[in-house]
Amino acid sequence: MSKILACVDASSYAMPVCDLTAWLASRLASDIELLHVVQRKSAVASRHDYSGAIGLGVKSELLEELTRIEEAQGKLAVESGRALLDAAQARVRAGTSAKIEQVHVHGGIIEIILEREAEAELVVMGKRGASSEFAPAHIGSKIERVLRASKRPLVVAPQHFLVPDNVVIAYDGGKSILRALEYVASSHAFDGMPIHLIMAGPQSEARRAELERALLTVSVNSPQVASSILPGAPEIVIADYMADRPRSMLIMGAHGHSPLRNLIVGSTTTAVIRAVQAPILLIR
Repeated sequence: MSKILACVDASSYAMPVCDLTAWLASRLASDIELLHVVQRKSAVASRHDYSGAIGLGVKSELLEELTRIEEAQGKLAVESGRALLDAAQARVRAGTSAKIEQVHVHGGIIEIILEREAEAELVVMGKRGASSEFAPAHIGSKIERVLRASKRPLVVAPQHFLVPDNVVIAYDGGKSILRALEYVASSHAFDGMPIHLIMAGPQSEARRAELERALLTVSVNSPQVASSILPGAPEIVIADYMADRPRSMLIMGAHGHSPLRNLIVGSTTTAVIRAVQAPILLIR
């Protein structure tokens, strides 16, 4: 039995993550692991801030008080995490009969996700976490870090989830998208759904032939397949195409032809995640 790892936090993306996970689990007949990570916070910084400004006796009392505050905050975080997981489980249960397991741990979010994903088929995360909701034009840094290190397909949940009724594949000819085509062809997640491959850039016979070959890969389980080559920059073409299709799910490679360059100067992938308000499946 496969498993979906769903990462939930206190952000407004937690419930869309649950809804998207329930939809995927129903289509894949997968179990679900709901993961919430409590990051330990230390009062060390505060201690350093005060160390040169107060006397030794006062300093000792302050450190004791900071320790008590830290312990109280830790207990509150644990209780809040448990309540969040219970709410998430109730939300997921409304959309699927899949087996659900709660995992509530302390530690580094990225490291724990990478550890827990070893037994998962998919990882589901919100576009932004609780600490980055003030920046709606950006994606959370944890998404980028997981995407660079993860070995599993990553599904990014939008702020408002609509059940997809079709699939859009952004084809660029890179190794990542070829693996994505293989995943779509072999997975039951998209059985029976119309599939449209889009390719950004200029028209040419060679590019049309390449797109048609790609279409054959994903036509096995779909009753309706189509392809288009659309002029323009990939991030603009994909964002505009998806904006007109709110009930689509976007599938794309996590990296194009130059992943090293992307890590340094940014990537089409990052720009698309920022712009698209629909679920996105990313495959390295």
